[in-house]
Amino acid sequence: MSRADLLFPAEPTQRGIARELYALAKNQPIISPHGHIDPAILAEDTPFPDPAQLIICPDHYVTRMLLSQGVSPASLGVPTRTGEPYETDGRTIWRRFAEHWYLFRGTPSRLWLEETFANVFGVTTRLSPDTADEVYDAIAAKLAEPEFRPRALFERFNIEVLATTESPLDDLGRHAKLAADGWGGPGGRVVTTFRPDNVVDMEFDNWADNVARLGEITGDDTTTYHGYLAALRSRRQAFIAAGATSSDHGHLTARTVLLDEPDAAKLFEKGLRGEATEADAETFRGHMLVEFAKMSIEDGLVMQLHPGAVRNHNTWLYDTHGRDVGGDIPRATEYVYNLLPLLEKYGNDPRLRVVLYTLDEDTFTRELAPLAGGYASLFLGAPWWFLDSPEVLRRYREAVTETAGFYNTAGFVDDTRAFCSIPVRHDVSRRIDAGFLARLVAEHRLPLDEAAETIVDLAYRLPKRIFKL
Repeated sequence: MSRADLLFPAEPTQRGIARELYALAKNQPIISPHGHIDPAILAEDTPFPDPAQLIICPDHYVTRMLLSQGVSPASLGVPTRTGEPYETDGRTIWRRFAEHWYLFRGTPSRLWLEETFANVFGVTTRLSPDTADEVYDAIAAKLAEPEFRPRALFERFNIEVLATTESPLDDLGRHAKLAADGWGGPGGRVVTTFRPDNVVDMEFDNWADNVARLGEITGDDTTTYHGYLAALRSRRQAFIAAGATSSDHGHLTARTVLLDEPDAAKLFEKGLRGEATEADAETFRGHMLVEFAKMSIEDGLVMQLHPGAVRNHNTWLYDTHGRDVGGDIPRATEYVYNLLPLLEKYGNDPRLRVVLYTLDEDTFTRELAPLAGGYASLFLGAPWWFLDSPEVLRRYREAVTETAGFYNTAGFVDDTRAFCSIPVRHDVSRRIDAGFLARLVAEHRLPLDEAAETIVDLAYRLPKRIFKL
């Protein structure tokens, strides 16, 4: 089987159909509605640093795997917040990575990296300790060329729209620069996403200070609950002006709570005084999800909910290196009862659009597909983070299609911090969908012409429509 048949079914009939379907999706423009690329990369359009700084240091998929085998993140160039030294020499980092390349056998990280090496940089030499310098030098040489600057790669990757993710405290200056250059703003090629966790979650570091800062930015009195809500609405409007079409909420659970305004105000004030318990924080998060659903009905932002991650489970890693460096762990998540208050209040309102994700694969069939198949406001987000592997992407289609169909799903999200992995991750999704649809065609469950229309919808039309891009 050739590399061109990557991830296609081994059965010859299905493989032939998959090739035909994939050819229709392969060159569709990329819609990337959720991710964590730093907008400064494209706003400043400066050459990328060395291969290690581009590929290894920011990729917590890579650094957490090596940490599991005793290789410290500091030795891989991950900055510390404790003042402890960390490695800054790119070649040293790359060699250390290559020495442990065997750890990635069978993982999606290896697949993404090998495809990035080959398809982005044209490097097909197999990585090993013996070839580390050869691969490093080949990639470094490419990075020195104008064709490998960020905006040039954006064009080459055929990205139509890329959404980044910022907090309400961000001044959106990078997005202003992009807009001034004709890249950002409403309808732009790079848009922002409203991510308010750091001013909503009372357990977030410096939550009360963040709330105060929110008020300073908007001019609202955020010592009061009324002023707090006004400030959030104000920042949502600023994000919409910067091109945002969605908000994103990364809560621990999917719990939603209906509170009367006086009760919500008391809880908010308790949090500001530093007296809120863990249960209080959970209740306030759940109440704010309902408030954000109301705001979404008012201003049109699509609401994304990403529950189920126990943040900073590895406290040593968090204390040494901070957030988002590989210390988070998935947990079981319940949706049927947790979402019920929000859905009873707003779930049948045609103006609301909620894209729902999970890190709990068991819920695909039991909870998420029936919910999406039962409420006009709900769509299923793609498997993400710990689930964005070829195996789970296949199981996802198998689990949800019979109940939710294809058109209650929202297309693929790459959820990446690694810019050069964007086309690779979308390509993997398109290949998996081609294989799944090929099986339906081979089993006479779907005509070929309908499968052909469906794969283009999944790759391009659905995410563009559902995320209002």
